Amino acid sequence: MGCCCDEDDGDIFRQLINSNFSSSSSSTATATATATTVISPMNSHFSALSSTDILRLIFQNLPIPDLARASCVCRLWNSVASQREMLTRAFVAPWKLNHVIGDPLSGSFWRDNSLAKFAISHRISRGDTVASLAVKYAVQVMDIKRLNNMISDHGIYSRERLLIPISNPDILISRTCFIELDVYAKREVAVLYPNDVPDTRTTYVSNRISSEESNKKVVDSLKRSMHVDNETAQYYWSVSNGDPRAAFAEFSADLNWGRQAGH
Repeated sequence: MGCCCDEDDGDIFRQLINSNFSSSSSSTATATATATTVISPMNSHFSALSSTDILRLIFQNLPIPDLARASCVCRLWNSVASQREMLTRAFVAPWKLNHVIGDPLSGSFWRDNSLAKFAISHRISRGDTVASLAVKYAVQVMDIKRLNNMISDHGIYSRERLLIPISNPDILISRTCFIELDVYAKREVAVLYPNDVPDTRTTYVSNRISSEESNKKVVDSLKRSMHVDNETAQYYWSVSNGDPRAAFAEFSADLNWGRQAGH
C-alpha cells in the first residue's frame, strides 16, 4: 500500500470515509452514528486523527491561532503542530513572505503573526528625526515611539537604528525577515532589512543569554500566579509586550473562551 502522501487530498478523505462506513456496516445504529462523525479536536480519538501524515495534511491549512490550539489537544498533535516547517508555513502564509531566518528564544513567538509582529530596520543617519521617518514610512510618530520604547524624540540620537512599524502589508510580499530580540523594543520582532540583507555593523540585537536571564524571573512569577506550566507563561509574556497586566488579561480572555467552548 502506498503512503498517504502519494495520494491527493480527495482520495485520502474518501478512503477515510469509506473505511469508516465499512467497519460499521454490521450495525445500522453504528452506521448512523458514524455518518454523523465530525473531524474536530472535540473527538480527536477518531482513528484518522492518529496518523501524523493526515495531521500534517490538515494542520498545514490552519492559521496560526488554530495551529496553537491544535498543539494543546494531545502530545501527538503537539508533536506535529510544533514542527518548525509547520510553524514557518503558517507564519508566512498570510503575508506571502518568502522566508523567515533565525530561531526565536521561545516557541511562543510563532503563536502570533499579526502585522505588529513585523518591523523595518532603519539605520539612523544624520538629519533623521522621528517625524521625518514617520512621513517617509507612512506611519504614526507615536507608533514608532511605542515600538522603540521612546519617551521623547531626543532618544533617537543615542541609537544606531529604529524599528519602523509596518502599515502596508504588501511590503511583506516575497520578502525575507529575520527574527531578532531588539534591545530597545525589548521583544522579539520579525525584522525586514533593505534588500533583505542584515546590517552586521550594528549592535542593537541584545545578548540572548542575558535576555533569557532577565526574563526568567518574570516568567516564573507569571507561572506561579496563573498556575500554568512554563511554556504557557512564556506565551502570555511574549504576547503582552512585556506588560504583566496585559499577560493576565490575555490569560483570562482565553480561559473565558475555553469555558464558552465547553473545554
